[in-house]
Amino acid sequence: MAAPSIFSFRFALLLGALAGVLVSSAAMAQAWPARPVRVVIPFPTGNAADITARTLSDRLGQRLGQTVLVDNRPGAAGFLGMEAVMKSAPDGYTVLVTSLSPFVINPIMFKKLPYDPVKDYQPVALVGWTGMMLVASPSFPANTVAELVALAKASPGKYNYAHIGIGTLSQLTMEAFREATGVEIIGVPYKGSVQAQTDMLGGQVPLMFDGMTTANVQVKAGKLKALAVSSPRRSIFAPGVPTLSESGLPSLREMDVVGWTGLFAPAGTPRAIVDRLNADTMAVAQSQDIKDRFAAQNLEVFPPSAPEDFVAYIRQDMAKWQRVAKAAKIEPQDP
Repeated sequence: MAAPSIFSFRFALLLGALAGVLVSSAAMAQAWPARPVRVVIPFPTGNAADITARTLSDRLGQRLGQTVLVDNRPGAAGFLGMEAVMKSAPDGYTVLVTSLSPFVINPIMFKKLPYDPVKDYQPVALVGWTGMMLVASPSFPANTVAELVALAKASPGKYNYAHIGIGTLSQLTMEAFREATGVEIIGVPYKGSVQAQTDMLGGQVPLMFDGMTTANVQVKAGKLKALAVSSPRRSIFAPGVPTLSESGLPSLREMDVVGWTGLFAPAGTPRAIVDRLNADTMAVAQSQDIKDRFAAQNLEVFPPSAPEDFVAYIRQDMAKWQRVAKAAKIEPQDP
């Protein structure tokens, strides 16, 4: 019998090492979780990500058989919380719940990030969403999107719109709307929705894309008019308000904007743990009482999806908003 070659010997060693890694990974996943799981939120309390984490934590802990601890790490545009998770061991004991900002908005707004939104995290589960609402002051003559576009095209530059800061979803949504419809309306920045809505009620600025949570309160009170929602279907919180795609304008047929929240793990987390987190998170989020608790905060729950679906969704969102920001000439700044 011929002696084994150096190649076959090395190949056998490689197979042995790989088998050891697979066994070790499987054993880790099978034993997980053996202690409490920490969920980091890169924002203060009350943010959509914070609401998502706190709504899910108790029930998710029951399914995992361990306490789920919510840890708010606000500051520096989410950098502090993002870094805390990035630097954590990829063992499933430190995970992240965040809105889209650190993954989609920050790469647009900043020249350099202390984390890589693509390489440093493993998307686990897409959980909650809310649409933007196009609202108008009561005195604004248009009552539909088609009427708004006709007015703006008849008088380019006459009308302005409020937004809550450069690079925010409030501004980017209107910039996407402007790009799609070809209207010329001027942005006016505000520190927040309350200040913008105050000027809208006073007639100083007539239009705004605002988050459903804040905008719908004023609409229900009869203080602002709702022209459309940006989501792919009508919102359960404002079923009488049409979507942009229902405006009758072909250029808006594919316009779809939602703010989302999701669960992430550090890159390198074993796939078995990622799958377990995905399955348990989806199961908790789909229960009716959890959906009701989300609805109380003007958040809806995504249908169940796999981690790969979440990866594709983020990449699509990144590409869309980077294109919009470029068209709007939004330049990234130093952190």
